[in-house]
Amino acid sequence: MPELSNLFAFGLISLGMVLTPGPNMIYLISRSICQGRMAGLISLGGVALGFVVYMLCAAFGITALVLAVPYAYDALRLGGALYLLYLAWQAVKPGGRSPFQVRDLPKDSPRKLFMMGFVTNLLNPKIAVMYLSLLPQFISPVSHGSVLAQSIGLGFTQIVISVSVNALIAVMAGSIAIFLASRPSWQIVQRGLMGTVLAGLAVRMAVEWRR
Repeated sequence: MPELSNLFAFGLISLGMVLTPGPNMIYLISRSICQGRMAGLISLGGVALGFVVYMLCAAFGITALVLAVPYAYDALRLGGALYLLYLAWQAVKPGGRSPFQVRDLPKDSPRKLFMMGFVTNLLNPKIAVMYLSLLPQFISPVSHGSVLAQSIGLGFTQIVISVSVNALIAVMAGSIAIFLASRPSWQIVQRGLMGTVLAGLAVRMAVEWRR
């Protein structure tokens, strides 16, 4: 299992990323508002399955890479830090789009809702990069046992956080959209907070890489 400090830091990154607007959030919110909360939750089931697929692929792939290439771990660490800085800029840049600007979606069957959630997550570049570049930063290849076990432990942490937050957002999407529409300053606060957290974590990772 990963050490507690790494687990906490990765959990914080996972929370920051799930609160940063992306394809998953925009799809779930639009689906919940257009077709109801249950449709949003069914779609979230597909998103969760996508997380599991990414987690297993990354866990086995990272294990093989770290064992085969001595400097792969440091390269992944630097890449992850740069990607966090990119996400921080996306959060605070002028003219950023709110995920609560809802797209008009047709009503779909439960099976199609689940599959669309699954495909949306598999095609989400933010999730792909997170598992390939960010997750390895919190693995200790030498001092904390199996790289595979650490990868799976961190992956499940991300899945639990992301599914929990997205479920809450899906259930409350309509109320949140109305609240933000009447208080646009809250969107600026949310984006600034997420940008600051992600940038701080990026600096932390870059400093550790230089050591």
